[in-house]
Amino acid sequence: MDFKNKKAIVCGMAKSGRTAALLLNRLGACVTLQDLKNREEFENLDYIEKQGIKIYTGANPDDIIEDFDIVVLSPGVPCDLDFIKKAQNANIPVISEVELSYRLTPCPIAAVTGTNGKTTTTTLLGELFKTQYNTFVVGNIGVPYSGVVSEIKSEDYVVAEISSFQLETAVEFRPHISAVLNITPDHLNRHKTLENYINMKERIFANQTSEDFCVLNYEDETTKSMAHKTKAKVMFFSSKTKLDEGIYIDGKYIIIKWGNINKKIVSIDELKILGVHNYENIMAAVAMAVCGGISIENIIRTIKNFTGVEHRIEYVRTVNGVDYYNDSKGTNVDAAIRGIMAMVKPCILIGGGYDKGSEYDEWVKEFKGRVKKLVLIGVTAKKIAECCNKHNFIDYCFASSFDEAVNICKNTAKSGDCVLLSPACASWDMFKSYEQRGDIFKEMVNNF
Repeated sequence: MDFKNKKAIVCGMAKSGRTAALLLNRLGACVTLQDLKNREEFENLDYIEKQGIKIYTGANPDDIIEDFDIVVLSPGVPCDLDFIKKAQNANIPVISEVELSYRLTPCPIAAVTGTNGKTTTTTLLGELFKTQYNTFVVGNIGVPYSGVVSEIKSEDYVVAEISSFQLETAVEFRPHISAVLNITPDHLNRHKTLENYINMKERIFANQTSEDFCVLNYEDETTKSMAHKTKAKVMFFSSKTKLDEGIYIDGKYIIIKWGNINKKIVSIDELKILGVHNYENIMAAVAMAVCGGISIENIIRTIKNFTGVEHRIEYVRTVNGVDYYNDSKGTNVDAAIRGIMAMVKPCILIGGGYDKGSEYDEWVKEFKGRVKKLVLIGVTAKKIAECCNKHNFIDYCFASSFDEAVNICKNTAKSGDCVLLSPACASWDMFKSYEQRGDIFKEMVNNF
């Protein structure tokens, strides 16, 4: 698509929106950058305006939307707003920042989605592809795709973490290798139903053909059933079942059977990250790497050296015999369950935060024999407490601030315990991001 002299509006002025606006501006488009927040809530807008980009803040562009040739949405902008419907009714293309970048990408793409494990899998996959390609790791992992797409060459590879928000307005997006890691209820405040959420995830392989590959979790009934919905060649991974074809765990070994490969890849004892969920992430990344032609030798060496990602069951330090772990990326129930199940010591747990419409029963059920005390913060504190009462878990208390919560943990924990920040909620009621929440936790622990 030629963007020269096209009138484009980019909605959402966070990182990905700004990079998309700058990209379109370089491509010769007449660009407006919009956000519902007021101008004074943003920094460095003078730089944006000096590039010739117009700024429109403090309102949605309902009255001007029909003046544009294309609408580009940042991931945080919901698709059910009136101005978006108005644009669609006027046959104005509405696409995501990822879709925009995809249309300008000259090389193959390996894309990862799912409810949990995306960042770990994408990070490892990037390391695997870097052994043989000049690789760009982009997307929901924190690097806007549109910020680097101008640098990408045909002989390179793109590895992308893709969220349901980014897939919501994906149109032509077609990775050569896709993966759906797992599905559990998440972001229902935006997608309304689990069925809608699943439909968004399935868009990652909607445009794939028989020349492409799709990696799916055999032990997740929802992802397993997706094998019948894609035209791509399907490769399963499994943590429980010996597969005739695919990648699976047998005893302590990860084994791959695919084409002419039939090999023990590694013993789980040789890995530096813990937990079945991480073994699944490793298998998904290895499967995608094999589909991308990465050698077994490079795969084995890379996964043995992989230490995981920040904010995901991240060991901070031991103080007075108490181990502290930062799992701030545990922003939903399924991720938080994985966090507490990875702990091998009695756990003092910090939970609560922004309400995404989740139910907490499955999380609370896992507390027995694992969680010694729960310290509740944020908007969801009372909701989680009610759930605890329902399941006869009474060892909880409330903290009026994050600082108070961390100090309660410090004063409660005894030598031989662990303290885990794994909130099962998003951070937006108290923090800018889960990264900020995790960084503050680590800073406090390191200052003990």
